[in-house]
Amino acid sequence: MLPIPLFDLTVRTPGSPVEVVESVRLLILLTVLSLVPAIMVMVTSFTRTVIVLSLVRTAVAAQNVPPNQVIIGLALFITLFTMTPTITALNNDALTPFLDGDINQEVALERAAVPLRAFMLQHTREADLALFLQATDSPPPQTPQDVSLNVLIPAFMISELKTAFQMGAILFIPFMVIDMVVASTLLSMGMFMLPPVTISLPFKLLLFVMADGWHLVVKSLIESF
Repeated sequence: MLPIPLFDLTVRTPGSPVEVVESVRLLILLTVLSLVPAIMVMVTSFTRTVIVLSLVRTAVAAQNVPPNQVIIGLALFITLFTMTPTITALNNDALTPFLDGDINQEVALERAAVPLRAFMLQHTREADLALFLQATDSPPPQTPQDVSLNVLIPAFMISELKTAFQMGAILFIPFMVIDMVVASTLLSMGMFMLPPVTISLPFKLLLFVMADGWHLVVKSLIESF
């Protein structure tokens, strides 16, 4: 029988400054863990992925099919796949040495920022980066390491939003053509009371299935990184 560990949480007055520091570090760690979902959205490929997948569902006009849980789950796994090189570098350079006690927390954070900064810089437009550099009156960076994260992260996010909407606009074109053809056909037949969406939805689903739409969308997302 496997032993069941006992968790004991006690609240007491710290007896030394070292215990105060450890308590503050634990509080900071719990705060960071609560912000992990937001951090994942800000510094990874999740934003672009989930927006493109949501726009595909909207373009097909299939309402809540697939449901939000499926869209978010697929976006998470695609994010893990596209972020594997960055996660591997972060684990080898920062997390593993920190858990082994070879480096302290400050050095681990500095090392963890290196692969994340490289990934974000690769997918951030110069105009977006210049916008936040100008807003903060920061001098132009000479090296990638000189780019501050509080400037890079918002620039990366708006770059991802623009790229996601560009991909979504391209995805809308074939489905919009089908809607226009169906609407024109119904109008010419005098069928004003029949919603065009009711007729166009099966054709859009058929087109999406015949073109292997999900394969093409996921392939485009992966290749965009």
